[in-house]
Amino acid sequence: MDAGMPLIDFTGVTPRPGALDVRWIHGSPSAKHNTDPDIQVHTYDEHTFILRQNMAIDYEAPFLFLLFGNARAVLIDTGATASAEFFPLRRVVDGLVAGWLARHPREEYHLLVLHTHPHGDHVAGDGQFADRPDTTVVGADLATAWEYFGFGEDPDAVAQVDLGGRVLECLAAPGHHEAAVAFYDRWTGFLLTGDTVYPGRLYIQDWAAFARTIDRLIDFSDRRPVTHVLGCHIEMTGRPGVDYPIRTTYQPDEPPLQMTTGHLHEIRAAIKEIGDRPDRRAHPLFILWPTP
Repeated sequence: MDAGMPLIDFTGVTPRPGALDVRWIHGSPSAKHNTDPDIQVHTYDEHTFILRQNMAIDYEAPFLFLLFGNARAVLIDTGATASAEFFPLRRVVDGLVAGWLARHPREEYHLLVLHTHPHGDHVAGDGQFADRPDTTVVGADLATAWEYFGFGEDPDAVAQVDLGGRVLECLAAPGHHEAAVAFYDRWTGFLLTGDTVYPGRLYIQDWAAFARTIDRLIDFSDRRPVTHVLGCHIEMTGRPGVDYPIRTTYQPDEPPLQMTTGHLHEIRAAIKEIGDRPDRRAHPLFILWPTP
């Protein structure tokens, strides 16, 4: 970063709470009459943005996270649609970056693109950033991501990504996918869990690995102030233990996105109760869903 530019202090002792009392776009009764924006942008604080994709574009309606530091911003995940016409992620991100830089001028500023895992609904928009100046897109596949974070040499390492005073701690989180990564943002206290933990169907590819990841997230959270556990989808209804059918494009009765560390303990207790014979099990805010 250029000398003389004002630094933002991201090193507070405790995370700064922001607002999450937001009504997320949740689809329309008919896609023909869709009135939602292509991408909803929620300003959590002046340096933190949460984005949600329109369900009429893709039923997965994933959440993405854009976090700003002094030297660079990070976009975590790029959504479920490649087309910039139907899913203008690059335009929205560029607008948010331009707005942030207008308030916090820097002559040089970088964008880093990372991922929670390589499933298509989290990486489809990568191509929109391929030719963007001052941008690094780190592939979500196991070999590329593991080399970037250093997990290939030590899968139990806690990697750090410094955005310029704002530090993310990154953990390998296999179970849903072998290349899954969880992120902890010290500034907000967010624990970003991708598709490992969210209010919905927790698809589990590797039961033993998933159990170890939940244990590790609990141990990690016990030693840090976590304000919210944030995954990348909402699939549950407002009725405890009842989810919306797969491929639903209208979810007017969604629970909030945010979960708590208490839910991590609830997941661990459910895993322990089920034992080593994976079984589908519904709980009020999530469903354990082992896959073949």
